Amino acid sequence: MSTPAPSSPAVPERSLAGLLFLLATIAGVSVANIYYNQPLLDNFRLSFPHSASWVGAVPAVTQLGYAAGMLLLAPLGDRFDRRRLILLQIAAICVALIVAATAPTLEVLIAASLAIGVLATIAQQAVPFAAELAPTSQRGHAVGTVMSGLLLGILLARTAAGFVAEYFGWRAVFGVSVVALLALSVLIIVRLPRSQPTSTLPYGKLLASLWHLTVELRGLRESSLTGAALFAAFSIFWSVLALLLAGAPFHLGPQAAGLFGIVGAAGALAAPYAGKFADRRGPRAIISLSIALVAVSFVVFGLSGASIVGLVIGVIVLDVGVQGAQISNQSRIYALKPEARSRVNTVYMVCYFIGGAVGSGVGAVVWPAFGWVGVSVAGLLFAGLAAWSHARGRQQNPQRNCDANPTL
Repeated sequence: MSTPAPSSPAVPERSLAGLLFLLATIAGVSVANIYYNQPLLDNFRLSFPHSASWVGAVPAVTQLGYAAGMLLLAPLGDRFDRRRLILLQIAAICVALIVAATAPTLEVLIAASLAIGVLATIAQQAVPFAAELAPTSQRGHAVGTVMSGLLLGILLARTAAGFVAEYFGWRAVFGVSVVALLALSVLIIVRLPRSQPTSTLPYGKLLASLWHLTVELRGLRESSLTGAALFAAFSIFWSVLALLLAGAPFHLGPQAAGLFGIVGAAGALAAPYAGKFADRRGPRAIISLSIALVAVSFVVFGLSGASIVGLVIGVIVLDVGVQGAQISNQSRIYALKPEARSRVNTVYMVCYFIGGAVGSGVGAVVWPAFGWVGVSVAGLLFAGLAAWSHARGRQQNPQRNCDANPTL
């Protein structure tokens, strides 16, 4: 059974700011572990020449593990103290990272990478923890602050891994991550408060309740579809960008695509501001604006595909739009059923990553058949799907505040 959500702890504003920064650091340092291996594939190939054809399985199983971890571990935040869960997952992922750093064969590295992916879902405990700590009037800002840390971790992980591997070898990348996580665990023990469990459901029923929550909460279904469609648009762009830059008229290598990731940091930096606006104006208004920005970005891409300047402008607009919607959607769903925040977040994020996979798949089909214009049109269509989902929720409940009614 679920118990009513406790009121937000009385955390002084200065202390809250420090806790949010710590949670943002936890999210960024933990999620980075699923991206460290992506720039290291050639290093793996050289280290394991007899299994070179299988090096691509390393990032694939890591992502698969992350999806499994979101489904199997993230809901536990409603059942147990999140602080304890974070510390246990850090201890476990450090073991997996040590195995990866000392892997004698590619098969061992692949197995360790699967475990790393599952356990890197520490980030999915940090975000609902922030929503719990913050008062209702600051929830959007709190979620945005932690998400900015998570996004910076994603964006900078590849750069950091490449730098460490260049000077110290690929095994050192996993070793450095262990040191960072152990140092972070000390801060968690000293600074992070315990959370109050809000459910007594056994594990099996906890997982089964994910479906019941999806059926019960109309707002969760709407936000999940909207978020999935926008992440599909985001993913179709990023999955094809390197191919666009490699061809005429650019003839640029993968490093150029990596630099666009730094440009994309604008989205991460905009996340806390999106959260503040969501607190002031309500999530729906920010989601509407964000969808419009995503649509505009693909119009810019389609009209200026041969221009680096156009691509840079489009990337900034796209990332700000996607992250603005993400923060507002999460701020909204955490208010739907406060005693089930971890499970609500699980449903949303699983749908979100399914949307990303669909977008990447569509990009792989559309790019060779229709080129960059086709990719731009497909991204615009995904933005249209998000707009339809968002508008449909408003039309179904024109007289009621969907953000304040859990079943809507």
